[in-house]
Amino acid sequence: MRSRAVLRSFYMSAILLSAIVTVAPAQGKSHKVPPGQAKKHVTPASAVVIAREVLVKQGFDVVRIEHVGVTEVVYYRRGSNGRGRGHGPLQKMVVRPSGTIVVFEAAPAPILAEIRIRLGL
Repeated sequence: MRSRAVLRSFYMSAILLSAIVTVAPAQGKSHKVPPGQAKKHVTPASAVVIAREVLVKQGFDVVRIEHVGVTEVVYYRRGSNGRGRGHGPLQKMVVRPSGTIVVFEAAPAPILAEIRIRLGL
């Protein structure tokens, strides 16, 4: 009888030990980032390409793009929209890196919103 009790206690301790070992790794913090939560790394060059596409889609004419150090300056103006009234005044948008993201300065709100959607920011 005594050997049966010893065996039973041995099996119970083995079961408890295996349960502790299998649960222990799951207690630590996970270093995985949930889907959609990771920050995108966008370069100023790729941001300018998207900005140009959005401006042309919205009816603007991109006049030129200048590289000033690490920043990029996009000069654009409103197109004639087929009405024969000429072009609008020359405007500029500055695209500069800030850490791992890109900052747009002096961009109209509707255009900036579409650029951010296209870039996934």
